[in-house]
Amino acid sequence: MGVRIALLDASVGNTPAERNFRRVLDAEVTTFKLSEGQLPPPVTSRAWVYDGVVISGSQISVYDDNDWIHGATEWFRRAQAAGVPTLGVCWGHQFIAQAVGGRVVDMHEYELGYRTITRVGDSPLFEGVPRRFTAFETHSDRVAEVPPGAVTLARNDFGVQAFRVGGSYGVQFHPEYDRETAEWVTKNKELPEERIQHVLDGINENAVADANVSKAVFDNFVKIVTTTQPTQSDEWSEPTPSESALGSVPDQDFEETGR
Repeated sequence: MGVRIALLDASVGNTPAERNFRRVLDAEVTTFKLSEGQLPPPVTSRAWVYDGVVISGSQISVYDDNDWIHGATEWFRRAQAAGVPTLGVCWGHQFIAQAVGGRVVDMHEYELGYRTITRVGDSPLFEGVPRRFTAFETHSDRVAEVPPGAVTLARNDFGVQAFRVGGSYGVQFHPEYDRETAEWVTKNKELPEERIQHVLDGINENAVADANVSKAVFDNFVKIVTTTQPTQSDEWSEPTPSESALGSVPDQDFEETGR
């Protein structure tokens, strides 16, 4: 039997999120619509049959006072304590950080479009990904402080772009996006028309091709899942040797980049 992934879809309403993740994950995917109150079974129950978890993006903030966010937070903390491998993307990245002691803040602006990201140190999640790579970004919140014990894995001028804490990874960018999704998201932003058009002009064949390398994080995550044996423990797993050599890189508040 192949790898089984529980996809926690935090997007609200009808979005391309599930379609995109099913396309890029080489695994058997079962979707739970978080924003509609759906949660996987407890990881300690017989009903838990999954090898790993992926948490999607969303249109809302992780610090919004929603019952489904509170419920998902409690569920995830138990999964984290059990060592279940988890990958959070954009909102999922921020959700993981907040759930285990990090801090997420409003940037008061959007990072939107294809952007350059720089890896920090080495990690199995980024195997085969260049030190500097391109990926699509769409967010107005950011991780201002990574959780205690976390290791920063990538960043750009907006701050933390990837981290690891225990068995969980977060990436702020969207490696799952295809051109259609990038255009759809951009056109639905409430931003000045000239900025929307500028971003759309940047969603071209070359940018899409350059960003394809970022999709490697999904194959790498599946590899991580296949080599991980979660244990029912109150302790989080330690960083890999390559990540430990880097040490925990504390984040700091960056001056926000102008539009």
